[in-house]
Amino acid sequence: MAATPLPSSGASPLDGPTTCDASGMAEIHRMFRRSFDEATGLVDGVADGDSAHAQVVAAQLSLVSTSLHAHHEGEDARLWPAIDERAPSCAAHVERMRRQHAAMLVQLTALDAALPVWRDAPSATTAEPVRAALRGITGALAEHLPDEEATIVPVMERVLTPREVEWFARHGRASTPKGQSWNMLGAILAAQPDGGGEWEKKNLPAPVRFFWRRVGAPKYARYRAELEGRTSP
Repeated sequence: MAATPLPSSGASPLDGPTTCDASGMAEIHRMFRRSFDEATGLVDGVADGDSAHAQVVAAQLSLVSTSLHAHHEGEDARLWPAIDERAPSCAAHVERMRRQHAAMLVQLTALDAALPVWRDAPSATTAEPVRAALRGITGALAEHLPDEEATIVPVMERVLTPREVEWFARHGRASTPKGQSWNMLGAILAAQPDGGGEWEKKNLPAPVRFFWRRVGAPKYARYRAELEGRTSP
């Protein structure tokens, strides 16, 4: 079914006033696109038998997989029921989102199963299931993310409250594994069109921006060097 920004039937919720800012959806989607688009290249950069490098890359892929799982779990738990109740004319769009989530879960589950095998014994053979899962995920994201941004985000901005939108941000942050917060923040910033400057101002209090620049950004640069198999700066 082709995506359309309007509901499938009935009165359009887009006729109502804006109640919240859901632009954060597209911002986090950029991180998922960039992270999974580069993932196969990161796997290909690991030499056969280089378990140390594979450990770093596998941890990165597990990080973004965990984040995407949580992102979709939050939508399944809170977003679809809210739209079903408050914008029932969007039922066809919501059902399509659910189907897309289910299809992507198959690929994410395959990635989660393949990563430990490759991480512990990196080779062309163990890497292929990882690559296959990543192909499935990037293909699913290419279908799902623009569809959600076109058909769901405008409805969110008319049927959700700011507090409800903030719940999704908190849920995403809570899913970040211990010790990976700077890496996740770095990935989000790097994915924004301007490198993250506007996102920082919009989303981070001044003290957090200070610690990011003094502590987080240098740590993230070292992490990226390890991921890419470069000499750490």
